[in-house]
Amino acid sequence: QVHLVESGGDSVQAGGSLRLSCAASGDFDVRYCMGWFRQIPGKGREGIASIYLVSGNTYYVDSVKGRFTISLDNAKKTLYLLMNDLKPEHSGMYYCALTPELGWELSPARYQFWGQGTKVTVYS
Repeated sequence: QVHLVESGGDSVQAGGSLRLSCAASGDFDVRYCMGWFRQIPGKGREGIASIYLVSGNTYYVDSVKGRFTISLDNAKKTLYLLMNDLKPEHSGMYYCALTPELGWELSPARYQFWGQGTKVTVYS
């Protein structure tokens, strides 16, 4: 069984930065992909960034390229999302997730394991 726990969400002024963390536990294949997803009320989950555990290849939605950075500490089994120059539209609940499937890096429907989320609020 895989268990994911996010942390680091906070309320921050526009232009600020946050680093989200996701601690993973349990047994999972190192070939898996981990990702960050955002959800706002009334909307579905949107893929933000993902990373393959072995290759370290990363993927980002266009709207966050150059502003957000996903990284992984394999030894600690912890996933991070560094978010810089935050804007109010970046607010939402952020979830980390894990999938054994290849080629669906930013597709939430293809992810099997999910954390409970951490809330980010960016105010102007």
